[in-house]
Amino acid sequence: MDILSKVKSYREEENQLKWEGTFEEFLDMVKERPEIAQTAHSRVYSMIKSSGLTEREGQRMYHFFGKEIFGLETALERLVEEYFHPAAKRLDVRKRILLLMGPVSGGKSSIVTLLKRGLEQYSRTDEGAVYAIKGCPMHEDPLHLIPQHLRGDFAEEFGIRIEGSLSPLNTMRLEKEYGGRIEKVLVERIFFSEDKRVGIGTFTPSDPKSQDIADLTGSIDFSTIAEFGSESDPRAYRFDGELNKANRGIMEFQEMLKLDEKFLWHLLSLTQEGNFKAGRFALISADELIVAHTNETEYRSFISNKKNEALHSRIIVMPIPYNLKVSQEERIYEKMIKESDMTHVHIAPHALRAAAIFSILTRLEVPKKQGVDIVKKMRLYDGESVEGFNEIDLEELKKESLNEGMNGIDPRYVINRISSAIIRKEIPSINALDVLRALKEGLDQHASISQEDREKYMNYIAVARKEYDEIAKKEVQKAFVYSYEESAITLMNNYLDNVEAFCNKNKMRDPLTGEEMNPDEKLMRSIEEQIGISENAKKAFREEILIRLSAYARKGKRFEYNSHERLREAIQKKLFADLKDVVKITTSSQTPDETHLKKVNEVIARLVDEHGYNTTSANELLRYVGSLLNR
Repeated sequence: MDILSKVKSYREEENQLKWEGTFEEFLDMVKERPEIAQTAHSRVYSMIKSSGLTEREGQRMYHFFGKEIFGLETALERLVEEYFHPAAKRLDVRKRILLLMGPVSGGKSSIVTLLKRGLEQYSRTDEGAVYAIKGCPMHEDPLHLIPQHLRGDFAEEFGIRIEGSLSPLNTMRLEKEYGGRIEKVLVERIFFSEDKRVGIGTFTPSDPKSQDIADLTGSIDFSTIAEFGSESDPRAYRFDGELNKANRGIMEFQEMLKLDEKFLWHLLSLTQEGNFKAGRFALISADELIVAHTNETEYRSFISNKKNEALHSRIIVMPIPYNLKVSQEERIYEKMIKESDMTHVHIAPHALRAAAIFSILTRLEVPKKQGVDIVKKMRLYDGESVEGFNEIDLEELKKESLNEGMNGIDPRYVINRISSAIIRKEIPSINALDVLRALKEGLDQHASISQEDREKYMNYIAVARKEYDEIAKKEVQKAFVYSYEESAITLMNNYLDNVEAFCNKNKMRDPLTGEEMNPDEKLMRSIEEQIGISENAKKAFREEILIRLSAYARKGKRFEYNSHERLREAIQKKLFADLKDVVKITTSSQTPDETHLKKVNEVIARLVDEHGYNTTSANELLRYVGSLLNR
């Protein structure tokens, strides 16, 4: 389908979703589907829940956020379970402003945008359908038509509690247009849209001297006063403020704490009582989720002001820290690059990982726990196994740094520096060294970084470079070993045969001569030493391997190359150690002979075909690893 056909199809689909009928017909639908009458908070929670969730290691991960927000599972779980869920159950938490507080570029506005876009789509589904009094500028809930004295009876019959009063405009329309017959009032299905100002409002502070409260609550239409005779006639009032238009949905306050006091006080009755004052009318009911976001400095300044105490008690603060997982940080950069015009640029494998390692290190607090350095902590946070540490250690690390992630380098800075590296390089391909160099140069121009932090961050760039060096060596190692898996498996099986003979105190038999011989101690030690197994610890390690081997055999499972993480690492390092001289000669030779040249071309082809490099970045990787090995 071309784009115009898709537009036409979408328009036809929306027309099919439209519904209009009387309040009597609407009540029949409510009786069949009570979810139609849910509150704004309940609707948001239902929307999040409808996308599904995954429970892993005691943590809930909501799929609603999964494709856009990375590494904030704990913060999002708390947001849903401590705010949206109880608010959906009409607990008192719904009478609070939701304030997302965290560092710049940490995902606060992305979360709000996701909620707004999600509501727009959800209102087009059967489960998220929203109905309003037709012609009402505030998209008022039709159930407000039920008189106060009959709402107890309505709750008994329908099992639904009605909150809020009929607005002044609809009170007048009920009498003048429908003669007080609520059953005849027209109801229509509405679709949330920020662009059309239906159910979604956004308010941004500007100059306090020029910004009018009418931006929030609407204003008098002076051109109609002569027709209607009074400013207190609701027909002479434009109910077009952001609070009016956000009714039934979500209201976003950008940089809320920068608002003038007169705007903030309007939120007091809206949050606590579900209504606000507009013009010369009685209080106007509004059902909307109010969400704001700010940084930590602004928030601390706000709560230190005694005049803000009343509003402070009506705010629930949800910290939104930076992501602290390297793998998730990579996904953030990938997403930001996809949204840019940089998609044609080849970014070599692990370039973004090197940047992510640097970013995460700047956000972590140095651990107090003995035996854990900041790199080990980074690996544990990312779900990697670190020898000598377990889940309990991980939880202890998190508990000792409760404010972690509220400071450090933000993702936008990294993307800005990657952009700088791309523009500087004539060839549209960048590698990890280009990225780290750009990050380092950018620190000198970063005005908001203190000298102390700058020195610390410079050290973290060196750490990220060291981590990348190990990654680069492993990449070349894999590419250089012909039939890598086969070579590794052969070496592993040889090791296992010797370990089995050693533990059982048996002799080995030479496959060529058939002679009996002792287990090959030199071979076993050459592998074990790669991962720091000492002479004293070798027996325990070999017995551990044999136990694992026996366990697999009892279950009828085959012991594979990846069945024991540390043994796999040892095999890889051993293979690479045996190849170091070949790699050094091949990558550093100014005039490689035909054999070496053939080997280089094979390696480059493997890096391109199997590891995601292009020819430029593959050549750069080989030269770099060669220089590392020649040091």
